[in-house]
Parts: sequence; structure tokens; C-alpha cells
Amino acid sequence: CAKAEGCANGNGCGGTNGCGHSAQGCGAEEVVTTGANKAAEAACATPYAQTEAASAEMAFPDALRLALEPLALQHDGLAWWRPDSLRELLILKAAYPSARLVVGNTEVGIEARFKNMTVPIILSTAAVDELRECSNSEEGLSLGACASLNEVSAFCESLIGEGKASAAGATGAAGAIRDMLRWFASTQIRNVACLGGNLATASPISDMNPLLAATGAQLVLVSAKGERRVKVRDFFLGYRKVDLAPDEVILRIIVPPTRPYEFVLPIKQARRREDDISIVTATLRVLLKPENGAWTVAEAALAYGGMAPTTVLAEKTAAALVGKEWTESTFDGACATLRDELRVPAGAPGGQSEYRTSLACSFLFKLFVTVALRLEETASAETPPPPLVSEAQRSASRSFVSEPKPSAVGVQRYPLKHDAVGLEDKPISAASHIAPAPEQHKTSQAAAAADAAMQASKAKGGTHTAAEVVLGSSLPHASGALHTTGEAVYVDDIPLPPGALHACLVRARRAPARLVSIDASKAKASAGVRTVLFAADLEGENDLGPIVHDEECFASERVSHVGQVIGIAVAETAEQARVAANLVSIEYADEGPAVVSIEEAIAAKSFFDITEHKVESGSPVEEALAADNLVVVEGSFKMGGQEHFYLECNSTLALPSEGCMEVVSSTQAVTKTQNCVAHVCGLPANKVVAKVKRMGGGFGGKETRSVFASCAVAVAAHKLNAPVRLSLTRDVDMGSTGGRHAFLIKYKAAALPLSATGGTPKLAALDVKLYSNGGACLDLSGPVLDRAILHVDNCYKWPSLRAWGIVCRTAQPPHTAFRGFGGPQGMIATEAIVEHLASALGVSAHAIRDANMYKPNELTHFGQPLPEGEWRVPRAWADLQQRVDVAAARADADAFNKTNKWRKRGVAIVPTKYGINFTAKFMNQGGALVHLYTDGTVLVTHGGTEMGQGLHTKVAQVAAKAFGLPLSKVHIAETATDKVANTQPTAASMSTDLYGMATLDACRQILARLEPIRKKMPDAPLAAVANAAFFARIDLSAHGFYAVDTKRCGYDWDAAPPPLPDGTPDNAARGNPFNYFTQGVGFAEVEVDVLTGDHEVRRVDLLVDVGSAINPAIDIGQIEGAFTQGMGWVTTEELIWGDGHHKWVQPAGRLHTQGPGAYKIPSFNDTPRKFNVSLMSGVDNPFTVHSSKAVGEPPFFLGCTVFFAIKDAIAAARAEHLPPDAAATYFPLFSPATSERIRMACADRFAASSMHRDGDEAVADAAAFQPLGSC
Repeated sequence: CAKAEGCANGNGCGGTNGCGHSAQGCGAEEVVTTGANKAAEAACATPYAQTEAASAEMAFPDALRLALEPLALQHDGLAWWRPDSLRELLILKAAYPSARLVVGNTEVGIEARFKNMTVPIILSTAAVDELRECSNSEEGLSLGACASLNEVSAFCESLIGEGKASAAGATGAAGAIRDMLRWFASTQIRNVACLGGNLATASPISDMNPLLAATGAQLVLVSAKGERRVKVRDFFLGYRKVDLAPDEVILRIIVPPTRPYEFVLPIKQARRREDDISIVTATLRVLLKPENGAWTVAEAALAYGGMAPTTVLAEKTAAALVGKEWTESTFDGACATLRDELRVPAGAPGGQSEYRTSLACSFLFKLFVTVALRLEETASAETPPPPLVSEAQRSASRSFVSEPKPSAVGVQRYPLKHDAVGLEDKPISAASHIAPAPEQHKTSQAAAAADAAMQASKAKGGTHTAAEVVLGSSLPHASGALHTTGEAVYVDDIPLPPGALHACLVRARRAPARLVSIDASKAKASAGVRTVLFAADLEGENDLGPIVHDEECFASERVSHVGQVIGIAVAETAEQARVAANLVSIEYADEGPAVVSIEEAIAAKSFFDITEHKVESGSPVEEALAADNLVVVEGSFKMGGQEHFYLECNSTLALPSEGCMEVVSSTQAVTKTQNCVAHVCGLPANKVVAKVKRMGGGFGGKETRSVFASCAVAVAAHKLNAPVRLSLTRDVDMGSTGGRHAFLIKYKAAALPLSATGGTPKLAALDVKLYSNGGACLDLSGPVLDRAILHVDNCYKWPSLRAWGIVCRTAQPPHTAFRGFGGPQGMIATEAIVEHLASALGVSAHAIRDANMYKPNELTHFGQPLPEGEWRVPRAWADLQQRVDVAAARADADAFNKTNKWRKRGVAIVPTKYGINFTAKFMNQGGALVHLYTDGTVLVTHGGTEMGQGLHTKVAQVAAKAFGLPLSKVHIAETATDKVANTQPTAASMSTDLYGMATLDACRQILARLEPIRKKMPDAPLAAVANAAFFARIDLSAHGFYAVDTKRCGYDWDAAPPPLPDGTPDNAARGNPFNYFTQGVGFAEVEVDVLTGDHEVRRVDLLVDVGSAINPAIDIGQIEGAFTQGMGWVTTEELIWGDGHHKWVQPAGRLHTQGPGAYKIPSFNDTPRKFNVSLMSGVDNPFTVHSSKAVGEPPFFLGCTVFFAIKDAIAAARAEHLPPDAAATYFPLFSPATSERIRMACADRFAASSMHRDGDEAVADAAAFQPLGSC
């Protein structure tokens, strides 16, 4: 739709509500919205300061324009000083040599919070202007040590813009500083952090310290005794040790001016581009001079971070360069020297030894090509010719560090009309089985009139608004405005009642181990502490667990994983509680080596035996695999886990009163919380009420893993008879709650040879074993594995298939539900196997996918049919290929790869089908309570919880439709067990299906009671009818209930399937695990940097069948969010545990990647450059409310399109850099495809020469090298 895509106003061609002319322009009944290019808009927009709105603003009051004054605060032995002059600061530093200087508190704050360090005296430099001054002179750039990083960056940018930076302009030191700081941390951090802090803390992975060292910068150090200078390169004495006397302060940094033909290259590689700590960072500087008709190296400085305990300069390599011509042969020699000089030994802290070594050489090669190309730009008749760089080599010079940050654009499409009929035309319960009442007739007539008006407006070229139609309209999220303004209230925002206390968990620091003794005397004597509780203090039972009670509220005799809860400290403030928890002394007796990984568990035969399940379909798999003339492959595939990383960590407020307990928590499972709290507190369930207004994300992580924290704080509140709040910090939440299960897949698969199929690749048999890492306790690991087994076919028909799985017991925290609940793990395994078979057959994986999709009415491997009218993946597959023109995209990528040796593009298109239901039959039920008030408004309470997914908004739309009301007349109350009892967790993407139907059931009951009144008052508004019904003593409240048809849910794993007439197992006899399938197809195009492993997602197109969407905007938002989270799972989000591959992580079993510093979800810069999402049109779903479909989890797997596009790009790199036989050999790429895995899989000469393992012996087969990961 050229008209839609060309529109650049706010929300694009239609805004969030769509527009008539965009649909008309496409010649189809669909709404098209576009995401405008915000970067382009900003570039051409009038600066706000010059707008009329800015001039109309109230002036900032002069009374508030106050200069910072000297300040001294003292409390509890701590002191905070804020001098207002350098002289006063130096006097204080002389008096208190151990005092720490603070500018942005970005280092001291972390030390205090996460390392439990106490800093008795802090000196704030905020009012010392001398430390913030930046200037330029003949001596070079003078940068105030306490100037914020953004101030330094802006200063350098201004010099470049004025042409004053140096003769080399943006290629010199000023440009390097600007470029590196653009990617340093976040804007908020750069607004307060400073260069002086970077230098004084001596971080070995600092981006700026190598830059300053390489450019020859000097530090001006001052004290009350005087001033001295030291070169940055000599400043770092050891790990976190610098040449700075206790009474000295860094005053400023002097960066020498850049000379002609001096080139400075800042470069880094991290787990993601934006707001991340570098894996390796470097600044490489060379000064060239024309000599004897060639360019010769006069000076060189190669400074690296991330290669050693300190910032290091490759002195030997620099010396090897000086005096040599700037040629590729010179570089080759220097690279060999560098590799030996900076090789990271195996097992070094931080891991990734081979990758870090390869990056050092890759960066040096990038310097060679970059400088050669810059010499081309400045070449003249008077200068020597630059080194020749072929067209294919030139892409080596590209680096995201020096390129503009891109903006994302996209198009969303969805059907214009919602006219499909779902389950609502069938009786839900006896009470609601009624004929359409006049009110309903009136609603239908109103809808018809609105539709007619909409069509008339459309015919005139006008627009329509979604307010005219409740269903199918992109109405705003009910809490959207509150989310945007920050006014949405979460558990930690609730004002505490008088006398409220705070809690902190006492957690295990080693495991597995026996608890020998616990000494809490120091903790109890600590300031503000009310109590510290342990297992012996419980009044109720100690056992917990959602399926099997194999956990404890407080560990009593032994601990099975690091982070397990042993007790809880309660104090007047959260900080006092934290201090007390850390003062508890625990003596452990180790119970042997920790079994941490899946491979260790297999070796130790450590399993949860009750989880062992199997599905067999078709002919016996052994016979099928042994058939003649088959192409057979065998291998394994690993995928790591994933952290939920919800924005709101687990929080609970326990409020005891009169022997009862109210628990307000961030949970997806209020009934589970209610029952478990009652269990541990020794209370009956009817005296415990569990509530939740909203969560700041859940993703499955708060289905069961929120309960242990709620139980602990409820025990404390019950014991003290006082309100107590517990809010987990990010590191505690990540270290104790578990996440997505890592899987190890072992398989043997076969396909028919092309000669037997006329060239069409056809699958023959699959024997697959699935091992998941369940952690120390069972939690939901069994059902997660079951769903993985049920999705291991993805969308393909295997004539013979056997899927077997078991959960491994390890010393990790119990892993749990996560968006997709095992389905993505099963599907990505299938796709990896398809890729392996494609390699063996010599065809594309796309060809296998295309030729082996289920046909309508075929049975899945578990025996469920895919009816013709419901199986839509083949249609979506064809539609998306046409929209994207996959063949052209493939050709474009191939053409790009032929002309670019060091950057490669890849494409992939992958389908998905995701079964909707709880696999446990009893869970497929839900209730709702609806009140109709006499003013015609409606209040709904249902059993589902709102975690940002828009459930409450959709349920409100269902109720508004039922009563014929505008959405503003319907309100959804908080979820509470005293309103709707015996609820199911909000999970499995089932909530709209369950609670939408339950709400409709309740609405229909009320409408049935109103029918006699409506007959007497046919034209009266609902408020008048409700008022009359009230005086007629008619009940205006109803409890609704809905359960999925018993024939469409439940799968009996214990039942032995009877044989079919052909002797194959009849798995349909076990039941139908799913009510229906949400389906879709995704396409992705990526580009990777072969030399670093960096990647960018150039384009993504998604086409998803969500039935007739109740709210298309919410569904599209869910699709985009699920895709992004899925993309993160297979790219940037890597969990590192203290296992056999990472012995530098201690103690064994500890999660190393705790918190945002080490664990990286996708950032804004990881968003696809072009992101298009479409909802399928002409689709219905007769099994749910208003023909909608579940959307929360199914699109998650489509993020794997990025993974397989990356693999495609790597294959192009291997084809160029490996011998033909090695390049043609299948290579497994394990998930996630981190920058390390991407870079090392390319197996070029720089990567291959860096591959060393145990004993630092060189790896024999570089093509088969696999980086070490946690699984």
C-alpha cells in the first residue's frame, strides 16, 4: 500500500485506529498503519526551543535557580561532604585520605548495593566547577575529570563541527571520543558519570581508558601538596589499582592534538550494541609518514580492554609495526605477534578466551583496512599511493561504533471488520442459554448502523474511528495512559500502613550442602531489626511445590541450590533488613560436587524419573531409520535458558488483621498464592485473600515462582502481626526464581534421497531425545517437557517419529514456566534437524520446509487432526512469501555476499503452530463476577491477572459488547480470591478464552433476568432498565463460568495407545491436548560482521492467524513483544552458570549473569530496521469467544527466524573462508547465537588461529569449534 507506507504523520496512514483511505488504497478490507521514521522526522523538525509551544511555557522561577552551596551531613558514623571549591576538596581529601569522590554514584552505588561495601566518608564534587571545565588549546583537549560524559561528548562534537578538533577532524581523538561515548552505557548514566571515575576505578573493560591510553593522554593529579602529571598508559598498576595517592584527585585529562596522517580507531564488541559492557574494547592509533614512495608507520599505540586484569597496550605488536610499510603483509606479521602477546588463557575469568583473542586480531585488521581507505580519501599527487584494498575487503572497515544509530520503521495490517462468529453463539451454561433479548437486538442494530455509517464515510474518502465498534477495534489498553505517565500503581508503590515493616530473604550461598548451624545473633542485634525467622519458627507446614511438594518455605536441613531461601530478616527499613540478612552466619557441609549442567546430570543419572514421557507415531522408528536408500543424519543441539526479566521484580505486601491475612503480590496465580500462604501460616484458606491489581510483566515467571517469596513474607507478617513488605532486588530475583529451561536435544533423522522423490525433499523418520534442565526441584518442569514433546514436529509431517524426554535434576534454582512453556524448545530443535537434513541432501532448508508441511486433515504425531478449515500455515506460508518476495530477498543476499568478504547477509522464513490449552485438563476452566449498577455501568472481576498483556481491556470489550455499552461504561476490578475463587493461573495464553467466555456467561445471565423488564421498556437505555429491575427485586449480579469442552482438552500420557488397523499407535485415543492452534509464519533478513560477530536485523515480516481479533492493536503489540523476546532468547540473552565449562564462576551452581550488567535483553538498537506485522484476514475460530485466538505465547517462536537467518549468513562466511569440503559440511549453531558464537562459527583465518583449549593447545578442526556455554 504505497499510500499507507508513504505517509509520515504521527501514527502513519491510519494511526492506532486505522483509516478508511489506507484500506481503500490497498483495495482490501484491512487497516494499514505505519510507524514513521522518527529519526528522519526529528532531523527535519523545528527544534522545540524555537516553537510557539516553547515560547508559551512558564519561565523557570528565578527563586529556584540556586547555585550549589557547601554541604556537610553526618549520620550513624557516615559523612557526606559537598565542598564548593577545589581548595576545600583537597583539604578534605588530605584530612580523610580514604574518602571516596562521587560524581554520578555509578560505581560507589553499585559497590554499596551489590557488594555490601560501606563507604564511611563521601566527597561530592558537584559544586567544584574547576573539575568540570573543558577547553581546547595547543596542548590538546583539556577535559575536566568530573565533566559528565555527555558534556565531554558534546564538547568534542562542537570541535568537530567547528573544524577545530585537529587536522584529521572526525578521524582524530575528538571524533574517537565522541563515537565511543555514543555507545557508552545509557543516556541517563552518561548524564552523570565522568572520565575521572572511569580512570580511578580502573575497570579492565572500560571503553575510555584504552582510548585515553592509546591517544597519549596525560592526567593532571592534584593534592594539597601540589600538582603532578602521569601518562594514562602508566596509570594502571594492576587490577583496580592506579597510580593515585590517597590524598590526590584527578583534575583533568589532557589529550594531545591529532597530527596529519594520524588515525585513531575506537572499536568495541559487546553482547549487544547499546547500553552494554564491552567484551573487548580497543583504541588503535597509528601515525603514518610518506617515505620512499610508500606509507610507513612512524608511531603506533594499540590499547585494549577486556584482555587482561588492566587496560593493556600491545607494546611488542606496536614495535613490530613501527618502521614498516603500511601493507597487508605488515599487518599479517603484526597480527601473529599480537595473538601471542595478548592471547587470553583458557579458563580466564570472564570466559570466551578464544573469542576475545580473535577480536584483538580482528580489530587490528579493521584498523589496516580503515586507514587504507582513509588514505584513499586524502590521496594526492604529492603523497604515496595508498595500499590497495579490494572491493570485497572494504567491508572490514565498517563498525557500528562510528555509524549513525538507525531508526526502525514498520507497517501493521489487520482486517477492517470483525464479523466472524465464535463460541458465543452456543450455550455456555443453563443460566445463560437464552434467545437474543431486545437489548441484544438493539445492539446488533446499532452495530449494523455503525457499520453502514462507516462504509458511507469510507465511500466519501473520510475516516472512521474505532469507538463506533467495540469488537475488532484497536482501542487503547485500559491502563495505557497510567503506564505512560508512571501513575500505574504496583505492589512496591502501595503506601504502607503505620507500623509496616520490611523484609529481606536469607539465602543459601553454597549448594548442595547440609545446614550444620545457623547463627542469627548478630542479625537480631542489628539496628532496627524486629526478628529473623527460620524453619523452626513456622506455625504451619513447611513443604511447598505446585505439583510435587519437594520444596520448603525455609530450608530446614539442607539446601539444594544457591539462592535457596533459608530464612527472612524483618526490620523497620528495607536497608536494615538487608544488612541483617547478610549478618546471618551459616555453616555448611558440602554434599559432593554440584551437578549443574544437563551433560553433568546425564553422566550422574540425575533425573526426575516421573517426568519421563514418550510419543511414538507411524511405523516403528528403528525400522524406518534402517530402511534402504535413506539419507540419515545424527547429532545434537543445545539451547540455553532465559531469564524472564520482567520490569517489576517479585514483590509482596502481607497485611494481617484479626486472624486473617491479605496478601497483595505480583503474581499470575492468586489462588496458588492463597493456598500456599494458608498452608505455611497454619490458616484456613477462607481467612487468606490474595490480590493483584497489575504486574509489571510476568511471562510465566510469576505463575509459581512468586509463591515462595509471598509465603516467606506472609509467615513474617503472621508471626509479628504487622504489615510486612518484601521486594526482591533484580539480582536476588534472578538468582532464586529460575527461568526458561535449557534443553539438550539428541537426534537421528532421515529423509528420502532426491533420486527417489523426483527432486522433492521428503522427510522419512525422526528419533529425538529431549533433556531439559529442571533445576533442583520439579516445579512445572514436567508439563514444560510435555509441551516440548508435543511441539517437536512444528509444522511438518514425519511418517515415523519417536519423541522421548526427561527432566534433569541439577543444582540450579527450579526452572519454571516461560512464554511458550517448552513449545519453542521443541520447535527450534525440529528446525535445527531440518537444517541438518538439508545440508546432507544438498538442498535448502526452505525446500524441506516447503515440501513437508502438514496437509489439511492430517494427524499430528500425537494424534490430533488439523481440519481443512482450521489448518492455515500453508496459506500463510504462501502469502508471506509473496508479500516479501523471498526469492528476490534470497538473490539480493547472495549478490551482497559475493561482493563483501567480511560482512554477510542471511535470510530465513520459518512457520509455527502453537497449541492452545492447559495440558492438565482440570485447569481449562475460569470464572467471572459481573455487577450491573443502576446507572448503567458494569463492574467485572474475573480470575485472570493483568500483567500488561491487555487481558482486562479485552474482557471489558466482551462485556461492553454483551450489554451494548461503550467501553467507558465497563470497569475491571483487581483480581482477588474473595471475589472469584478457585482460579487458574493466568498462563498458557488461555485467559481471554476462559475469562472472556466466563464474563459473557455472567452478562447473559443478567440479560436473561432483564428480559421481562426490557419487553416493558423496549426503547429505554440500560440505566433505566437496570434501575427498574432493581426496584423489581431482580438480581443484577451474576457469577459466570466456562470450561473448555471436555473432548477438546486433556491428554493422558499414561494411557497406552491402541494399535490402528495398520499396526501403528492410535495416539488420538490419549485425547486432544489442544483446543486449537494459533499459527503463523515469520521472515527475517540479517547482516553479520564476520570479524566481530556483531549482527543487525535488517527486516522482519510476520503474518499471524489470531482469528478475529477482539483488539487488533493489543494483539499486534503482543506479537511484536513476543517476537522480540523470542529473538532475545536466541541471540543476546545468554545465562552463564558455575558449571564444568565455567569453573571461574564460584561457587559451583551460582548464576553469573545476574542483573542487567551481565544479562542482555534486546535494546532499542536491536529492533529490526524494518518491522512489518500482519494479522491474517478471513480467519475465524469457532471454539472461543467472538472467534478470537490466543496471542501471548505463539509468536514467541517466530523470533527464531532471526537465529536461522544468522545461521544462513554464517554459512555464506564459511563458504568464503573455509575449503570447499569443510564449508559444505554441516555445522551446528547452538542457541543463543551470541556475538561469540557467530564470530567463531565463521571460522576465518583470524578465528581459527585463536582457537585454543585445555592446556592452550590449538584446536585441530576450526570448522567444528564450539564456544563453551551453559546448558
